[in-house]
Amino acid sequence: MIWQTLVEFLCHLTFGVAASMASLPARWVTSGFFRVHLWVLMGVQTFAALALWSLSGGPSGNSVATWQISAAIVAAVVSYVGAVIWMYEASTAGKASLLIVAAAALVTCLAPAFLSNSASMSPAVRTLQVITSGAVSGLVTTAMLLGHWYLNTPTMRLDPLKRLLVLLIVAIAVRMMISGIGAVIEGNRLSATAEGIPTAWMLFVGLRWTAGLILPLVLTYLTWQTLKIPNTQSATGILYAGVILVFIGELCAQMLSVAASFPL
Repeated sequence: MIWQTLVEFLCHLTFGVAASMASLPARWVTSGFFRVHLWVLMGVQTFAALALWSLSGGPSGNSVATWQISAAIVAAVVSYVGAVIWMYEASTAGKASLLIVAAAALVTCLAPAFLSNSASMSPAVRTLQVITSGAVSGLVTTAMLLGHWYLNTPTMRLDPLKRLLVLLIVAIAVRMMISGIGAVIEGNRLSATAEGIPTAWMLFVGLRWTAGLILPLVLTYLTWQTLKIPNTQSATGILYAGVILVFIGELCAQMLSVAASFPL
């Protein structure tokens, strides 16, 4: 269960980071940023492929495992190819490689919903969960990585980082609406049972909202204000905290959503 949750989270993150990097204008961000972090995604997806193989005992006769392992391998291979492409500063082909990596990670996450009848969520709801979760975790991580990149290339414009922050605010707002609906639906279901709503469930929902949504929204605003100084080093430090909080919140959301019909 723990390993499955971790692999799912890493695929959410890969989707979000790859899509976020693809949204950045290549004329404003040096090619090294894309190259280095595609190598990181290659490592993440290599780990995901090995973990999926180990968890499933190999893809023999299991269509879900076959799709997931194959998609993770595709993401890892294309990440390497994309890094080579960015080495030669071919931005159009480089952006295409990022989109392929994002799509492959999305396939890894969605294969169980579309190919298995045991999933608690409908494929449409599951797709909504993966995209919104990946958007929040990917945007905050990419913003932090880009903020760190300004320490290496201080002459870069701040516009790309500001764009990521605006998108992050939108993603958190959408995620709040979805999680709010999920909390109401699941809360009503639990309250109708003989046991009622467990205290542990309420504590985890509180942690999910505080760490994963409210505090990251506050930190995003503080980062925006810090960039007005401008001080990219302090902004990056704030984003480090935001990344940790979002990771905690999204992992809580995954665990809370395992048996739910709507994501929390």
